Amino acid sequence: MRPIVMRGHKVSLGVLLRDDLPTLWRWYNDRNVRRYLSKPHEVFFYENELEWYETIRRNKDKEKVFAIIKSGEKRLVGIIGLHGIDFMNRNAEVGYILGPEYWGRGYASEAVKLILEYAFNWLNLIKVYARVFEPNVASIRVLEKNGFKLAGRLSKHQFIPEEGFVDVLIYEKLSGD
Repeated sequence: MRPIVMRGHKVSLGVLLRDDLPTLWRWYNDRNVRRYLSKPHEVFFYENELEWYETIRRNKDKEKVFAIIKSGEKRLVGIIGLHGIDFMNRNAEVGYILGPEYWGRGYASEAVKLILEYAFNWLNLIKVYARVFEPNVASIRVLEKNGFKLAGRLSKHQFIPEEGFVDVLIYEKLSGD
């Protein structure tokens, strides 16, 4: 049974399990999923997923990664995490992916809402930020729906196969905004 950390209407955030890795591995190697992640050209071996899991498990003070679970079910629909948690400066970067079969249903928006509640109310952070590639309109919508504001732009900063160099947008949300 998976422990649930935060509950929402559409999704809940739960503890990421080793049993989730085959699904994540499949998603990470899907070109449509990888397109707007760092290193979109990369191919991941299953052993990479095992190593990543062990790294986040050992570095819980800097990385909080949760399974996004469809409410009322046990089905994994994605993952979301706070990365590079800096308790001195009270900030972290949010990152998330959903399986392509779950896109466009509002799951990412609610998962971001829940992770912000966790960041601000449980970790006592004052800022959460995100980096998003400019062509990733869906992710920009998720961030803006959750009150993130555009804080900066790195022009022609990331190469995306089949798209060329794109701008990286930096979004941030402050506690209490």
